[in-house]
Amino acid sequence: MKVTGYAYPWDVLEPGFVARVRALGVDEVAVALSYHSARAATPWSASRTAVVARRAAFYRPVSGDWGRLRPSTPDWISTPDSGGDAVRLLNEAGIPAAAWIVLTHNSQLGYEHPDVVVRNCFGETYPWALCPSQPAVREYAAKVTAEAVAGLDLATVILEACGPLGAVHQHQHEKTDGVWAPAVARLLSICCCDACAAGWETDADAVRAQLVEEVRRLIATGDLSVTGDRLPPELTQLLLRVRQQATDELRAAVLAALPPGVRIVLHGALDPWVTGALPGLTPSAPDDVDAVVLFGWMPASGAEAVAAAREALPEKVTIGSYITAVAATPVPDVAAYVGELAKAGAGELHLYHLGLAGPGRWPDLETATAAAHEN
Repeated sequence: MKVTGYAYPWDVLEPGFVARVRALGVDEVAVALSYHSARAATPWSASRTAVVARRAAFYRPVSGDWGRLRPSTPDWISTPDSGGDAVRLLNEAGIPAAAWIVLTHNSQLGYEHPDVVVRNCFGETYPWALCPSQPAVREYAAKVTAEAVAGLDLATVILEACGPLGAVHQHQHEKTDGVWAPAVARLLSICCCDACAAGWETDADAVRAQLVEEVRRLIATGDLSVTGDRLPPELTQLLLRVRQQATDELRAAVLAALPPGVRIVLHGALDPWVTGALPGLTPSAPDDVDAVVLFGWMPASGAEAVAAAREALPEKVTIGSYITAVAATPVPDVAAYVGELAKAGAGELHLYHLGLAGPGRWPDLETATAAAHEN
């Protein structure tokens, strides 16, 4: 299995990173070039314990015309092209680099431009979620992608949040965990903004009212395990079709901004209704990419997801599994888990995270990498 390790620009630029990663033996390092807000621990740093990225930012120079949506530059790191510098440092060390690009997850732009974010059936906006149906969002995503890779020698481009985000997503101090049943979260994640509603080609207010009524009915049942709803099947199909069309248009705009021949890896999920960093795949998505990476942070379901994807997706598409070494509860036997993923059909292991995993978790990365290379 190929192993890709993820890192932030400041991780890569920290003294000792290159030597550590070379010893670890990953095949590629994915550097975040466009990323959302975060407080990131820096256990390998001699001068600080965390980087506080207060807002979503672009870690390449921001210049020229960006249209309505212009990303922020990070003032928490002094290097003006920290992303580019990180990639070049890896290049010089002979370590293949990948561009890790987060697209529709940008709370700063969402707050500044509430008209281009996901809006649920109650009329509430999700500022963390730029809506793919909005032309300005697609223009922004294409520009971010083009500027992220400009002038860099990259082995791969990894696309995260290349689709819709929804109701269930970490946002500031999140206070919605465990509140919504899966069916409620799915309905609350359907975007009802004007751009999406235009694609319905029906009475938009009536659709919103149906969604509100069904959400309230599901909440009133008190059943937090319910996964189905009572919406008419034809309405469900319409809503999904419009979402997938917008996602396809977003991805097409992003891919058109890339140089020909670059390897494309897409974070995604088999369930078409999934929203978030790894959004649901559309029927045409596999035709556009070289690999699909699935969420594998839960060992109980990771291998099963890989097996289902291997059966559903074309053989030419490599299946990757995204696992973490920084969860509150470590995987009891990470080598065995990696073996299960490989047996299920995974050809790539994506490791989170080369900067966040300090000395206490580095052995897990070593074990996972060695196990992947044995499979």
